[in-house]
Amino acid sequence: MTVGMVAAGVWVFDSSTPPAVAAPATEAPAVEGAGGPSYRDTYHFTVPDNWKNDPQRPVYIDGKFNYYYLYNADYDAEIGTAWRLATTTDNVAFQDQGVAAQKKTNANHDLWSGSAVVDTANTAGFGAGAVVMLATQMDHPTPQQIANSTGPQAQFLWYSQDGGRNFHAYGETPVIPNGGRTDFRDPKVIWDPDASRWVALIAEGTKISFYTSPNLKDWTRVSEFVEPGLGMLECPDLFKIRADDGTEKWVLGLSANGYLTGAPNTYAYWTGSFNGTSFTPDTATPQWLDYGFDWYGAVTWEDPANPAEQRFAMAWMNNWHYAHTTPTWAADGFNGTDSIVRQIKLKKYGTDYSLVSQPTPALADHATKVTNLGNFTVNGNLALPYRGESYQLEADVSWNEAQNIGLQLRASADGIRHADVGIYDSFSYLNRGPTGNPDSSGTKLESRTPFDPNANNVHLRILVDRTTIEVFVDDGRYVHSSQVFADPGDDRINLYSSGGAASFTNVTVTEFENLAQRPARLIADFEGSSWGEGWTGNGDFAAAGPSSTSAAGRVGAKVADTFVGPGDPATGSITSPEFVIDRDFLHFQLGGGNHPLGTEPATSVQLLVDGQPVRTATGENSGSLRHVSWDVQDLAGQTARFQILDDATGEWGHLMVDQVMLSD
Repeated sequence: MTVGMVAAGVWVFDSSTPPAVAAPATEAPAVEGAGGPSYRDTYHFTVPDNWKNDPQRPVYIDGKFNYYYLYNADYDAEIGTAWRLATTTDNVAFQDQGVAAQKKTNANHDLWSGSAVVDTANTAGFGAGAVVMLATQMDHPTPQQIANSTGPQAQFLWYSQDGGRNFHAYGETPVIPNGGRTDFRDPKVIWDPDASRWVALIAEGTKISFYTSPNLKDWTRVSEFVEPGLGMLECPDLFKIRADDGTEKWVLGLSANGYLTGAPNTYAYWTGSFNGTSFTPDTATPQWLDYGFDWYGAVTWEDPANPAEQRFAMAWMNNWHYAHTTPTWAADGFNGTDSIVRQIKLKKYGTDYSLVSQPTPALADHATKVTNLGNFTVNGNLALPYRGESYQLEADVSWNEAQNIGLQLRASADGIRHADVGIYDSFSYLNRGPTGNPDSSGTKLESRTPFDPNANNVHLRILVDRTTIEVFVDDGRYVHSSQVFADPGDDRINLYSSGGAASFTNVTVTEFENLAQRPARLIADFEGSSWGEGWTGNGDFAAAGPSSTSAAGRVGAKVADTFVGPGDPATGSITSPEFVIDRDFLHFQLGGGNHPLGTEPATSVQLLVDGQPVRTATGENSGSLRHVSWDVQDLAGQTARFQILDDATGEWGHLMVDQVMLSD
C-alpha cells in the first residue's frame, strides 16, 4: 500500500489498491429527496425551506426553549430576513412554529440579528413575562438601500405578549440610533443582577460597544472593547460561568475572521472580568471555540439545570465566503444547517482557562442503534465493517511510532473521495479536500488544532451527517466543524496509520432518528381582502372580510373581527375549507366576548370534525388577542374545519381571531 501527502498532515491512500475489508458492512438505507438523493442532514437542525443564517440566542419559557433564527422566505429571488421560531425541550429535536417577527411590516423593512429576553419584572412596560427583542434593522432605508442592505443600521425594539410566538414592532424609531456608524449591529442583551439593569453589546466593525438600560427602551453607552486584528466583528456574547476549580469568570465571545493571523473564522472568546460597564480580558489573545470552517454566528445560552457551570452553544454551519454554494438548494429546496447543540463548560489548564464542549447529552436519547465494531490494529489502512452517511463515531486511538493516524469518512468505493480526520505530530486536523466541499478557492480545505506532540493517544468523537462533519478531540477543548458535500453513495469508513501501527479501540457507531422538522402550516392569517381562499361566511359575514386593527396580540395588520357597530348587531359564522390534521397542535390568537358554545348566544371558535365541535374556545371580554393552543394529536389524520361563530349582539358580542396555524 502506498500513500501520498496532499497537504501537511493529510495522507491519501493510493486509490489503485482498494482497502482491506474486515467484514461485511452494515449498510444504512439511502433517503431520497424530491429530485433524487437528499442532502438534508438527519439529526442536525435544518431550516424547513428556503434560507436561514444566524441563530438567535434561545430563551426558556414554560419548559421549552424558543429558538429564533434569521429566515428568508424569498430566497433566492431577494435578500431580507425575518425571525422564524422553533421550539425544543431538549435542544436536539426541534418543532417549527413559523415566522415570529415578520419582515416588511414597517418602514425599516427586514430584521437582522439581535437577542430576545424574558422581561420578568416588566421593566419595559409590555407586561410581566413579555418577551422583548432588541434587533438590528435599517433605519428608514431607501429602495436602493433595501435592495443591497446598505441602509443605516440601528437597534429597534420588538415585543411579544404571547410567550414569544408573535412579535410586534415598538414603533419605527430606534431605541439605540445609529449615530453615524457604518457598522452597528447584532445587539446581545443580558440582565445584570448586581446593578439591576440591562446590558447590551453591539458590534461596531472592529469594536464591541457596551450600553446599559433600566427598561430596554432608554440606553446609555458606557464602554467599548476594541479588537483591530480580527476583521469585522459580529454577534457578540457575554456570560459568567464557574470553572471546574470553582473560579468564576466572565466570557466575552464574538464571531470573527482570524484568517489573516492564521486563526479560524468562527467564535473567538476571552475569559476575564466584567464590572457592569466594561470587560477586561485575562489576555489579549483570543481563544476559539471551534477551529473548523463552518461554525459562525454562534450563540450560547443558559442551561436551566446548572446555570452556574454549563451552557449550551450552537452555530450556523456555513461561511460567508461561499454561503450560497450548497447542494441542498437544488436537491431539497433549502439552504441552512446548524451545528449540533453543544454543552460547554470552563476548565482550567495550568494557569489558563478554556471552554470545552461536547454534544449535548440529550443527543443520546435520540439514538436508534448503537453498534460496537470492536478493536482494530492498523498499519496502513483498513475498511470498517460499516457503511452510512449519518452517524456518530467514537474511538480511542493509541500509537508508539506512527506519524499520522486517522479515519477516512464518507469514502467512495474506489478510495478516491473521502474526508480525513486525524492526528499528525503537533496538530489534529479535518481535511475535506479529497471530497466535495463548498470552497472553490482551495484555501479552506484543512483545519487544524493544537495537539501535544508527546501524546500517543487520543479520543475522537465525530458527528457525521449528510453535509456536515464535527470532530471533538479528547475533552472538547478543540473542535472542528465543517461542511462536507460527499456524494450520497460515498458511505464507507477506513482507518489508517502511517509510519507505524496504531490501535483503534472501542470503535462505536451510533445512528439517530431523523429529526427534520415538519414545517408549520398556516391555515389563515386574514391579511387579504377576503376571509381567505375557500373560506365561507354566512349571515352578516357573507360579504365581509378581515378588518384592520391596532389590537394587542394581532399578527400583521388585519384580523377576522365580527364586530359591526354601533351596538355590535352582526351575527353569523366564518368557516374554513377542509384541512387534514397533520400536526400535533392548532394555534390561534383570540380576543372578544366571553360567550362559550352551549350557552346561547355564543361567541366561540370551534374545530369541527364531521360537522361536530371537538374543540372550542371563547373570548375573555377583552380587546386584546391571547394565544390559544389545542392539542390535536388524538385527531391525527382526520379532516376538519375551523369555524368562528358569533350569535351574540350587544356588549362584547363579537370575536377577533388571527393567525390560525398547525404545528408540532
